[in-house]
Amino acid sequence: MRFRFSTCHAAAIACMLAPTAVAATAHATPAAAEQCGGWSATQIASGYGMLESLEFDGRGGLLLSEQAATGSGGGIRRLDANGGRTTMAGDVDGPGMITVSGDTAYFTTGLSLQSKLTGRKGGIRSMDLRDGRLATVAEGLDMPNGIAALPNGDFVVSSDMGADTRLTRVAGATIGPFGPPVTSTNGLAYDKSHNRLYVSSTFNPTTTLTVVDLDHPSQPSTIELPGFGPLNGADGVTIGPDGNLYIAYSTGGKVIRVDPTTHHWCTIAENLPLTTEVKFGTGPGWAPNSLYATSYLGTVTRLTPADLQKFRCSAMCYTKLH
Repeated sequence: MRFRFSTCHAAAIACMLAPTAVAATAHATPAAAEQCGGWSATQIASGYGMLESLEFDGRGGLLLSEQAATGSGGGIRRLDANGGRTTMAGDVDGPGMITVSGDTAYFTTGLSLQSKLTGRKGGIRSMDLRDGRLATVAEGLDMPNGIAALPNGDFVVSSDMGADTRLTRVAGATIGPFGPPVTSTNGLAYDKSHNRLYVSSTFNPTTTLTVVDLDHPSQPSTIELPGFGPLNGADGVTIGPDGNLYIAYSTGGKVIRVDPTTHHWCTIAENLPLTTEVKFGTGPGWAPNSLYATSYLGTVTRLTPADLQKFRCSAMCYTKLH
């Protein structure tokens, strides 16, 4: 433990002494106008249908959940770092969040207007990233949205549009409620360093991030964020290499950063209408210190911190401690 702390401490000092480094911004009282230091936004792709989610496959590709307004014709698309586009799974009804574990991608289905109007159930499907083979993991889920893979092989699924908007656990053939009775659940992010799950709420009056300790799932803690919940429209959430949480505000058209320890937050990018999901780059060709965002407008945008050196330093320190 002493070695890990000393290494992190030395890295932090090195960053402070670097010629291009600037003094760290002190945490302030949360305010809607607070900025995180000027992240730049560059659109790298457009022309897709409604993009619900994204995930890197670790093989140089960015997987995208593309939905169709008609409810049919959606699918899982792949964008490579050079701009090439392919279809990994076509004719998927309302694909939701994607998560990758090893050689397999998992995604939810049934997140469409037609499913809502007809009562048609969705589920979880898997895709072998080596040969593209598809399989059904679970069926009978009501408009599943987010998905998180737990270390024991179970899945936790969210739903902000179903009849029951609490969390659901899928353990093989067994499907049932999971954890706290939080409602309007949407974005999910699993933190393996602390064995906890972060859950965003979308339509509740107060925007919250629920922190679920998987060792004690019935005893959550809550991070409350200012603003009227539906006007924020909190959607996808991810954990950055710096240990902070990054959340897409779909209705609010921005991306925010939240310190999970202090609960202080700031805005890293605005003027991003209908942003749905954010993830840091992983795999060949994708910048690990840049955040990539999808939108219902069919765009993919790269967000890069203005002070990249300071961000790398923060990320390195967090990694050493965890």
